[in-house]
Amino acid sequence: MRKIYHLGSCNTCQRIIADLGPLEGFEMQEIKAQPITADQLHEMRTLTTSYESLFSRRAMRFRQEGLHEKSLTEDDYRSLILEHYTFLKRPVILYDSHIFIGNSKKTVQAAKDLISS
Repeated sequence: MRKIYHLGSCNTCQRIIADLGPLEGFEMQEIKAQPITADQLHEMRTLTTSYESLFSRRAMRFRQEGLHEKSLTEDDYRSLILEHYTFLKRPVILYDSHIFIGNSKKTVQAAKDLISS
């Protein structure tokens, strides 16, 4: 599967998508307009180490809801990501059996290298 989960209003996501070059064969899912499903999240989870790795601690709601003061479990991370799109670290790029999560330079470069090969 080749898919990118992103937020349309996020300039960083848009810059990364443009930087990846032509994305023929990729499905794009704007997560605010089309929220991720439990099955989609489970699919992402099978390609990574944990739900926590998919969770964004930078989301404004993380502090607003006092989550930074709690000890969260894997079930908590899963529920929070499904509850509100801002809790998904983005973009999430699925390329066959590979997953790239977030916008670090290293992650984006690794995705770009694989996609362009």
